[in-house]
Amino acid sequence: MSQDNHPTAEILLAQPRGFCAGVDRAITIVNQALEQFGAPIYVRHEIVHNKYVVDDLRTRGAIFIDDLAMVPAGATLVFSAHGVPPKVKEEAQARGFRIFDATCPLVTKVHVEVVKMYRDGHYIVMIGHKGHPEVEGTMGQVKDRISLVQTVNDVAGLDLPPSMPIAYVTQTTLSIDETADIVLALTKKFPHITQPKKQDICYATQNRQDAVKLMAPQVELVIVVGSPNSSNSNRLWELSEKLGVKAYMVDHPSQLQEEWFKDIKRVGLTAGASAPEVLAQSIIEKIREFGPRAVRSLDGVIENTIFQLPKGLNPNSTSRIKQ
Repeated sequence: MSQDNHPTAEILLAQPRGFCAGVDRAITIVNQALEQFGAPIYVRHEIVHNKYVVDDLRTRGAIFIDDLAMVPAGATLVFSAHGVPPKVKEEAQARGFRIFDATCPLVTKVHVEVVKMYRDGHYIVMIGHKGHPEVEGTMGQVKDRISLVQTVNDVAGLDLPPSMPIAYVTQTTLSIDETADIVLALTKKFPHITQPKKQDICYATQNRQDAVKLMAPQVELVIVVGSPNSSNSNRLWELSEKLGVKAYMVDHPSQLQEEWFKDIKRVGLTAGASAPEVLAQSIIEKIREFGPRAVRSLDGVIENTIFQLPKGLNPNSTSRIKQ
């Protein structure tokens, strides 16, 4: 065996980890649409950023597209959890699709804030990652007077008239610490900048990061279950490394390498908000194949948030991906 078989060898599980309410709602919407209306169901963009989830839904009859021209007339279309600009909704309605919007309600909250800020005459600064669909959907809520910043250096490059009222919003899945630095830079440069009514980083992102902060000092290695295009999974990996604990992000058991666990007694495991528990469990079992380990869940926040489904779906359906 490559790892020490001392009886204290453990896998510590972060709490909470895995699916959040917005992801669970989005996946349930696709599954219930498939159940009620039959395959295929078209989904604009990946419903959530997790390969296991997307592959699972694809086998059930979901077709993931980026161009609405790929959707035949009369088809059923689902918007992803990341949200879409109004022009996409308008085009979908004009094409006559049966539409279900799986945008996370917390992302919708940011959309509403942006529209109100714009109507109040503000120039809007969005903190986020270029090219991320949530950022594109949020910035697409207004036609102009909006800029994206990704770093503190981007803030320094903003050239806005001193008399211009300015407000900011953030992508929901960013690192809390990273965002705090950018917010500080914004408030220093624009002392009268308007802040969002509530912090835009979602409760699930914050809870998962807090759980890693609790877990990291107790382990020698962190495994993050998540796909490379998952923003919140990347933030968990970055946070572990920032806390001085080596971390790897994987979205399939085959990606684990036995040498990672050599001479490591305690391994911590967490999962991004788009990663299902069934995938996390398969990765736990693969780690245990490298050598016996006890599995122990840490204390943490118990999440019980549930978001309602859109009208037109059967609320009694139980079709969803395995947890």
